[in-house]
Amino acid sequence: MRKILISGLIIFASMFLMNNIASAKSAEHYTIGVGPTFVPFEIQNKQGSYNTKHPGLDVEILRAIAKKENFTYTFKIMNFAGAVQALEGNQVDGVIAAMMATPERAEKIDFSKPYYNVGLALAVPKNSDVKSYKDLKGKVVAVKTGSTSEQYAESVQKKYGFRVQRFNDSNTELSNVLVGNSDAAIDSTATLLYSIKNHMNLKLVGAAKNKNPVAFGVKKGQNAELLKRFNAGLAAIKKDGTYAKIVHFYTGEKSKSAIPVESKSDRTYFGLLKSNSTSFINGIKMTLEITVVAIFFATIIGIILGVLGSLPSKLLRGISSTYAFVFKSIPVMVLAFFVYIGIPNLTGEKIPLFIAGVITIVMENSAYTASFVRGGIEAVDSGQMEAAQSNGMSYWQAMRYIVLPQALRIMAPSFINQFIIALKGTSVLSAIGVAELTQQGTIIISRNMEGFKVWLLVSLMYLAMIGLLSYLSNLVKKHYQLDK
Repeated sequence: MRKILISGLIIFASMFLMNNIASAKSAEHYTIGVGPTFVPFEIQNKQGSYNTKHPGLDVEILRAIAKKENFTYTFKIMNFAGAVQALEGNQVDGVIAAMMATPERAEKIDFSKPYYNVGLALAVPKNSDVKSYKDLKGKVVAVKTGSTSEQYAESVQKKYGFRVQRFNDSNTELSNVLVGNSDAAIDSTATLLYSIKNHMNLKLVGAAKNKNPVAFGVKKGQNAELLKRFNAGLAAIKKDGTYAKIVHFYTGEKSKSAIPVESKSDRTYFGLLKSNSTSFINGIKMTLEITVVAIFFATIIGIILGVLGSLPSKLLRGISSTYAFVFKSIPVMVLAFFVYIGIPNLTGEKIPLFIAGVITIVMENSAYTASFVRGGIEAVDSGQMEAAQSNGMSYWQAMRYIVLPQALRIMAPSFINQFIIALKGTSVLSAIGVAELTQQGTIIISRNMEGFKVWLLVSLMYLAMIGLLSYLSNLVKKHYQLDK
């Protein structure tokens, strides 16, 4: 009986240990960079996520591999160029974004075994007289920034005599061709075929060029375990037939559309609002959340720097002026990439996307706030300070009770105007993947190709928000009688 009991305990302990080992393995979690609108490889649903049955070839393959290899992941959604930079800056552990494994990229990226082979095709409007690259002389060709289509276009640009126009995503690139701003586009053959199947009024001309394998990538010399698990999982899903089913679904001759083409009734302005209400609401919420949080901190920092800039100390005035000059001079998009990609590359620590967006807006707006706070203080007659001090007040007492109340009357409308500037500035954050209103508009258009209507709706939403802020600004001006 004792032996049986001991044997049972050993078996139980072994099972417990094995379960812990399996749990530890499954607990491994990775952050993966992925694109938002690159059909058929990545396709978001109306809620702006990949939590759907058919989220695109890339996402389905990663999902199947993760299931086989028992790991979890979180996506960071951004345009292709941003995803590659995030990999370099240690913001993501890997990238799966229909990335062609070229020799140039292999110098910085360790690639998995290829999971697809794709070439580049030339797309033109159906009524175009362009039949091959030879007909592109003097014309404009659209490409996606940071992609192999851009590299290939640049390599043959002089040979065929065309100009290159760059865009952050395929959706905007192809829409630009449809409206006639560009004459043609070079992009992934699979992407172009998928777009045409979803009723985009384009056609392919000439033969596919620059064929390259598509692979998953990690930063050179890092995340070897993730790369190993991806390769093992890829081999497993190829063996059991899962891989073939996924690829055929998106790229086969009779491939099904992962996004059902919307009916004509859905393409009215009201229909677009109704069918994409969740995306629009999420975009507005994110825009307002970043704006409110950022303007709160920007106001505090700006006031402190503005006051420092008005003090007699040359050192403090210099600090204030330098800060304002630096962050007023750097473009917001450059700031966004510096915060989200540059700083983590230096420190090795990831910065959450929302925090990166807030810091970016704070940097720019605090600089402008510091300038108008300093200007407001200096606009108060210097005799006010002298009179207060001659009556026994200290410098800070005079500043608090005499100068600042008068300066506030001058500065108050500027605070609300800065709120408006911050709100508009959030649109730039779409470049690093922040799902604010502009980014949501881009994603919605990738589903229905209704560029004019969607951007008009987005514009009206911005007008409504900014109109409300302008109204508040006018109330403040009247309250302080600054219009008289």
